[in-house]
Amino acid sequence: MLGLVFSNGETWKMMRRFALHNLRDFGMGKKLIECKIQDELHSLIGYFGSHKGKPFDTSIILKHATSNIICSILLGKRYEYDDYEFQYLLKLLDENVKLCGSSMIELYNYYPFLGFMIGAHRTVLRNVQEMNNFFHKLFEKHALHLNVNHLTGFVDSFLLKQQQETHNPKTEFHEKNLLFTTMDLFGAGSETTSTTLCWGLLLMMKYPEVQRRVQAEINKVISLRRDPQVQDRKNMPYTEAVIHEIQRFADIVPMALSHSTTADVKFQGYVIPKGTEVIPLITSIFKDKTLWETPHKFNPAHFLDAAGNFVKKECFIPFGLGRRVCIGESLARMELFLLFVGLLQKFTFKPAPGVDPDDLDLTAEVGLTLTPVPHLVCAIPLEEVHDS
Repeated sequence: MLGLVFSNGETWKMMRRFALHNLRDFGMGKKLIECKIQDELHSLIGYFGSHKGKPFDTSIILKHATSNIICSILLGKRYEYDDYEFQYLLKLLDENVKLCGSSMIELYNYYPFLGFMIGAHRTVLRNVQEMNNFFHKLFEKHALHLNVNHLTGFVDSFLLKQQQETHNPKTEFHEKNLLFTTMDLFGAGSETTSTTLCWGLLLMMKYPEVQRRVQAEINKVISLRRDPQVQDRKNMPYTEAVIHEIQRFADIVPMALSHSTTADVKFQGYVIPKGTEVIPLITSIFKDKTLWETPHKFNPAHFLDAAGNFVKKECFIPFGLGRRVCIGESLARMELFLLFVGLLQKFTFKPAPGVDPDDLDLTAEVGLTLTPVPHLVCAIPLEEVHDS
C-alpha cells in the first residue's frame, strides 16, 4: 500500500517523515497558517452573512472552508466558494465517505462475488478515479511551472524530491505515492474538521444556554473588535471545554484506522499474535461510564473542574495515539478553535423557523465518519440579536 493512511514499513516511515517536515515548512503549527485560517474565516463569515438569517445547509460550505486551508499547504492556493470544479470534487469525497461506511460496501468487502448485485463499490471506484483525475491535472500543472526557488506547497516539494531521486530505482518518491499521500492529506484535512464543526453548530442550536456562555466568554476575552487568535485559547476555559466535548460527544471516527500488532499481545485473557490487524474502537473510550459522568449526553463539564478551569484528560484521544497519531492534529485543533470561535463571535445559531431546539435530531448518519443528519441552520448576526 502507498501514501500515509494504509501504508506501513519503509514506505510509511518515508512518507510520514517527508509529509510532517513539509507540512511544518508550509505553516502547520505556525503563525502563517493561523493567518490563513483567519482569512478563510472572513470568507466563511461573508458566506454565512449572505443568507441574512435564513436557513441553509452548512455541510458543504464548511467542508469547502477546511479544504481550502489544507489546500493552502498542499497547493499554495484556495478555491472560491463558487468554483464548480472544486465543489464537484467535494461532492465526490462526501459521497465516498458515506458509501464506504455503508452496509452495502461492508457486504461487498466480505463477499466480493456479490458485486454484480450490489453496485455501490463501482460508484466508489468511479468517484476515486474522478478525484484522481482532478489531482493528476494539478500535478501536471505544478510540474510544468515548478520553480525550485519558490516552492508553493507540499506538492511542489514532492515534485522536486522526485526530480532529485530520478536515478534511484528504489525511490518512494514516485507519482503514485504523490497521488496517494496528497489524497490522504486532503481527505483527512477536509472531512473530519468540517464534520466536527457541523456537529458543533448543531449542538449550539440544541443547547442555546451553552452557546450563550461561549459567546459571553468570547465577548469578555476577545470582544467583537478583532479576530480570535490561538493564544486566546488559554484564557477561554469554557469554550475549550465545549470544543473538546463536541469532539467527544460527536465521536465522528468511532473506529480508528486499522493497525497491526508489532509483537504478541496479551489482552483480557486472549493472545493477539504479532502481525494481526487490529481496529481500535475509540467509541468504547468516549462512551465509557467509568471515565465520563454522563457519557451519552452533551456535557462540557466533563472538561471542567469545580472552579471552572479547563481539565485535560488522558482518555480524550480523537486523534489517536502512538507513532501513527494523526499527522495534522495541531492544524485541526487550531482550525476548530479559530473557526468555531470566529463564527460564534459574529452569529447566533438557531434552528429553522418552526423547529424547536428540543426537537433537533442528534442521530448520526453512518459512513466512514459519523455525520449529523441533514438539517438547516439560521445564522443570525449578533447585531440583530442585541437589537432585539
